[in-house]
Amino acid sequence: MNETLVFVDSGFLSKISKYLGEGKYLSYDLIKFAQNLAKKQNLICKKIFYFTAPPFQSNPSTIQEDDKKKKYDKFISKLRKNSIIQIEEGRVQKIIEKRKEVFKQKGVDTLLIMRLSFVPIDFPDIKKIILVSSDTDFCPIINELKTKKVDVILSSYYERKRHSKFSVSHHLIDCCKNISYLTKNDFTDVSLK
Repeated sequence: MNETLVFVDSGFLSKISKYLGEGKYLSYDLIKFAQNLAKKQNLICKKIFYFTAPPFQSNPSTIQEDDKKKKYDKFISKLRKNSIIQIEEGRVQKIIEKRKEVFKQKGVDTLLIMRLSFVPIDFPDIKKIILVSSDTDFCPIINELKTKKVDVILSSYYERKRHSKFSVSHHLIDCCKNISYLTKNDFTDVSLK
């Protein structure tokens, strides 16, 4: 079997986990999750690139923010112990919209695009990669990778419900070599006991 790289948009994966967990995040082994995605494509996972951002911290930070940061640091520290995974971190920005605090990841997509652009240079033997996302911002780099003979397999989630927050643009689907849709089993098959 050929090797592959798995690129994970953590914000997207987190939303799916909470949705499929009916409001509670599913507890699963991220590394086994990525390896299983590769296996389903008859590929071996060589490396996982995980794109995320630490929780927002005020100055001075609140007790709740400190608690979230401690949990995040523990999770990331555990992941970093395995050499198969590489963590890429952006940041979280707090915005006030209609008198409500909204938190948005910043720089994460840019990091993912940068890392994708280096695949032909850093991993010249890799001809297929897996992208866990639903963001059409990745279409230009996916098309560029095609010119370098690197195919992108999209791993996403889709619902055929009107006004669903989970939809996948046909533009993104058309850019990719193949698409596989995530199910709850993808998480529960590698659940943490």
